[in-house]
Amino acid sequence: MSETLSESHVDPVASAAEPMADAVLDLPAAGASSSDNASSDAIPSDTSAEAVSEKRQVARWYAVQVASSCEKKVKATLEQRAVTLGVDNRILEIEIPQTPGVKLKKDGSRQSTEEKVFPGYVLVRMVLDEDTMMAVRSTPNVINFVGAEERRATARARGHIKPRPLSRQEVDRIFKRAAEKKPVVKVDLSEGDQILVTAGPFKDFQGEVIEVSGERNKLKALLSIFGRETPVELEFAQISKQS
Repeated sequence: MSETLSESHVDPVASAAEPMADAVLDLPAAGASSSDNASSDAIPSDTSAEAVSEKRQVARWYAVQVASSCEKKVKATLEQRAVTLGVDNRILEIEIPQTPGVKLKKDGSRQSTEEKVFPGYVLVRMVLDEDTMMAVRSTPNVINFVGAEERRATARARGHIKPRPLSRQEVDRIFKRAAEKKPVVKVDLSEGDQILVTAGPFKDFQGEVIEVSGERNKLKALLSIFGRETPVELEFAQISKQS
C-alpha cells in the first residue's frame, strides 16, 4: 500500500501529536561526576528532585521522510552515524514497518517479499535534542522530519519543520497494521498475457488476461467455456503465467 504525504509533511502516521512515553532515559548531567557530589557545591537536598527531573528525557517515535526506495539504506546509515556521533543512547530504534508479500513471477513461481506499509518513510524512536535532530537530518537520503512548519517572518521564505512526536495510538496502529495485514501478492501480469488456471473450479483452463486488480489480488481473464469466451474473475494464487 502506498500512502503519500503533502509537502508540509503532515501524513497519516502523524495525525495526532499526543506525547508517548515509550522509554525514559536517565541521562547524566553535563559535567557531573562523583567528586561533584562530595564537594561543598553539591546540589541541596531540597532541589535534588528538580535536578533529577532535568536529567530524565523521554524517547518518542518520530516519522522521517526519506528518498524513494532508500528506506533500508537510511536505516543502516543512521544506525552507524548514531554510534559515530555518540548519540546511540538517544537514537534508540529505527524501524521500517513492513508486511509480508508474495511476488508471482512470469514462470509461475512465487517469491516471498516484504512490502512497506508507508513507502518513503522510516520511524525513529529517539530523545529529541539538537544533536539527535542534526544526526537524522544530515543523514544522506533523509528529506525531513514529519511535523508542523514554523512560519518565518518573511512570507516568501519557507519555515522550519518542527518534528512532531507520534501519539501512542498512532504507533500502536502502525505496528498492528503491519502485523495483521494480509500478505500482498504482486504479479508480473498485464492485459493480453496468457494464463493457466491452476486451482479452483476452472482448473486447467487457459485464458487471456483482460484486467488486473493488484490491490485486490485478483484479475479477470477470458476463458473458453462451452465454446464461448467468458470473463472470469480469478485470484492471483489460482493462476500461473504462460510463456
